[in-house]
Amino acid sequence: MQQSYPSFNEIYLAALKKILFRFEYSSRPRDQLEREILGFSVRLQDPRSRYCFHVGRRQNIVFNYAEALWYLSGQRDLKFIEYYAPSMANYSPDGINLPGTGYGAKLIGYGSKKLNQLDRALKILRHDDPESKRVVLQIFDADEDILKSNIDVSCTLALQLLVRAGKLHMIAFMRANDAYVGFLNDAFSFTFLQEYVASALDMPLGSYIHIVGSMHIYEKDVPRVENLLSQVNATPSLASAWTLPIMPPGCTPELIKLMLEWEGYIRRGEVSSKDIVALKQEKFWVDILLLFWIYRAIREKIEIPNELSKRIHPLHWQFILNRWSNQMKISTN
Repeated sequence: MQQSYPSFNEIYLAALKKILFRFEYSSRPRDQLEREILGFSVRLQDPRSRYCFHVGRRQNIVFNYAEALWYLSGQRDLKFIEYYAPSMANYSPDGINLPGTGYGAKLIGYGSKKLNQLDRALKILRHDDPESKRVVLQIFDADEDILKSNIDVSCTLALQLLVRAGKLHMIAFMRANDAYVGFLNDAFSFTFLQEYVASALDMPLGSYIHIVGSMHIYEKDVPRVENLLSQVNATPSLASAWTLPIMPPGCTPELIKLMLEWEGYIRRGEVSSKDIVALKQEKFWVDILLLFWIYRAIREKIEIPNELSKRIHPLHWQFILNRWSNQMKISTN
């Protein structure tokens, strides 16, 4: 049985330490030297604790929420996600789509029949067989071009949803995972997806299990990993007594559609932060939209109302400050 941790923060730092100092292989797939462990497996007890609280890592939670919603949109377009992470353009073979990384197109429209795997999963867990072992969201496709020349192949094989003792558990199966960058983002998106399904089912969350064939650190990232781990006991943490953001029950595809519509309004500069605050939606979702608005304000050098620092979830605000404090213009009014 794999080691179990209460928070992703502990998992992340422990995984980096293990791979850095106790790696099994020094390999060079696609001519990229890496330190590698085979058959990595770990359990996160609370999937809502999906953050790295180490100030030195400067996690981009705006991108994390955008990526999770991008998956739920059913799209694979580069334009959406590149706005939040310009480096994603490096993985698009045509400059338009991300056929491997754009998991949403497979979750919501898999194969020639455009199967909505999430919709099927909800139907099975609600009506057909609540304790089924067959609820697998397939991502990796045997038709994918896995030759070295293809720069974008799905790293994730599948996500399995299991209801046990009245709680929704998820197991992620990955062929490979970059422990420094990819692990941080994948665990966030997958646990968000898990929480979305649990919300739709009005069911408590169980655990999240992350299983990887090749868990690795690229040699080019070793100095950053060493620096991060050297600061673990010397720097403060973003964690505090704050409660974690909790997704309210009753989530629907219509709600996700609304969120994506508002993301578009925000990106195009068509709405103000006051318009977002006035939305008749649960605070959890309004908070995410405010994160998107703040991100645009930082990009466009727009003044951020001081009142947002009190309106947004305090944990979210600390992540914003930790990453962008030197680039933010905050109103003193």
